[in-house]
Amino acid sequence: MQKLISWNVNGLRACVQKGFMDFFDQADADIFCLQETKLQEGQFTWPREQYHDYWNYAEKKGYSGTAVFSKSEPLSVSRGIDIEEHDHEGRVLTLEYPDFYLVNVYTPNSQRDLLRLDYRMNWEDAFRAYLLQLKTHKPVIVCGDMNVAHQDIDLKNPKTNHHNAGFTDEERNKFSQLLASGFVDTFRHFYPDLTGAYSWWSYMFHAREKNAGWRIDYFLVSEELKPRLQDARIRSDIYGSDHCPVELILE
Repeated sequence: MQKLISWNVNGLRACVQKGFMDFFDQADADIFCLQETKLQEGQFTWPREQYHDYWNYAEKKGYSGTAVFSKSEPLSVSRGIDIEEHDHEGRVLTLEYPDFYLVNVYTPNSQRDLLRLDYRMNWEDAFRAYLLQLKTHKPVIVCGDMNVAHQDIDLKNPKTNHHNAGFTDEERNKFSQLLASGFVDTFRHFYPDLTGAYSWWSYMFHAREKNAGWRIDYFLVSEELKPRLQDARIRSDIYGSDHCPVELILE
């Protein structure tokens, strides 16, 4: 059995103050992925020797960033998707293992008034092409904050959020396109009709207490890995960020 965890920590140093290491140790994952670390190199020393640690930092201070902690050493590690325009924000970290690629992603947010929607559309196409290129070599696992609620069932208030960042038709269509290109949304694979399952809640309006959330954190796997899927979980019992961790169990 292999356990993978992904968590947008919304600032790793802040999350560490709120019990991150306790959850990390208790979870005992084989691979643990973070998004929105908000760190520069040298600002944090990883304290667990039994894990190899890998980082992709944004050039802008205190912004974005990804990290992966892995019990076993990967065959290779790459940062970004090899496209200049998209590789300044530390958003993609890829680890190659003997039987799959693991891609940890923090997808750009389209922002208020959709100021970054056009950029997001370019990003989506470039990222999908990157995944499909990897997939020609071996199966791919994609995890992270993908900044989109795919279907009405994936957020509390679909009607009022219809044209907001993260729930525009454009973003949802790109996600559908990604799935159609040979990927499985692992949570929906196990729980196709489950409502009220969210991974992010606004800090405003007591959203988490009311469970007025969005499911925007995912584990996707390429079709070939379907037979190895054991379970996918959303750990809404874990606090420390405005997101909660998501888990994947593989055979």
